Amino acid sequence: MKRRLFRNVARFGAAFLTAALGSAPAGAEPAYRFYIVGNPTDVVRATRGLLVLQGGGDDVDENYAAMGERGGGGDFVVLRASGADEYNQYVYDLCRCDSVATLVFASRRAAYDPFVIATVRNAEAIWIAGGDQSNYVRMWKDTPVEQAINFVAAKPAPIGGTSAGMAVLGEFSYSAMSAESLTSEHALADPYHRDLTLARGFLAFSPLQGIITDQHLHERDRIGRTVALLARLVHEGWAKEGRAVAADRETALHVDPADGTARVFATKDHETPYVYFMSTPGLPERCAKGQPLIYRNVAVYRIGRDAGTFDLQHWQGSGGIAYTLTAEEGVLSSSRGEIY
Repeated sequence: MKRRLFRNVARFGAAFLTAALGSAPAGAEPAYRFYIVGNPTDVVRATRGLLVLQGGGDDVDENYAAMGERGGGGDFVVLRASGADEYNQYVYDLCRCDSVATLVFASRRAAYDPFVIATVRNAEAIWIAGGDQSNYVRMWKDTPVEQAINFVAAKPAPIGGTSAGMAVLGEFSYSAMSAESLTSEHALADPYHRDLTLARGFLAFSPLQGIITDQHLHERDRIGRTVALLARLVHEGWAKEGRAVAADRETALHVDPADGTARVFATKDHETPYVYFMSTPGLPERCAKGQPLIYRNVAVYRIGRDAGTFDLQHWQGSGGIAYTLTAEEGVLSSSRGEIY
């Protein structure tokens, strides 16, 4: 990591060193790290909007080609709270961008740093990496970086995220503030389990208003927790009708913000390349602390890779399959026999 960082510093000059390490009081860890490939000078390009939601796992190449094209080949910025510059060369080779830069946040202080704010605001495309979404909520919510991400989306310009990065794209988020990740077993057994933590009013992308997201669905058997998240949203009055977009690993949804139409992409030969669009029938029959959830007939529309489209504005799809899920006494059942 240090070898790559200082190689970049040497390439772009001594003035780059402060930006690369972030500002910090004497003896403190830097607030962020910064890595870049390509042209370090900001460019301004015409952009078009695109939202990309990936359920984790190996990256889908189409994400970065599409974001680079919609971003006019400008400056592509990766945001993360762990790791280093693993995305830079990979994305640079796919997006045909002027530059690809990564900001790795180490503390909330970075969200107030002028260099960080300018880097995000000047981006023609933004990608939020995986990891732990609680870091993003803690470090960005109600800060200039949150405002900067929303500013880029409103240009409009491409915004995307994978796994934890996808988790924070909806109006509502499973914020993962507890020590353990919420499982379907715990969520269905108790929709007020300590691991079921929610956030709202974070990032604001119009096609995803009223929506919560979930990731790694089939791989980690999370569709039951998605049902519980929806139950909590409507039970708490956060949404009159709960809606969720949930994706399998190595599977991405591309949404055109202009009309809300969405298509599914996935890595080659992936066995479960599905995105699930879920909506609630009303209030749950039982959603109480310490008691198993009872929620009948939650609607699911599943679309596979290159198999159909979904209209987020009118919440209807074509080319997929429709079924319902029911939670009773901690057990999930499906109208089609299979819950995925």
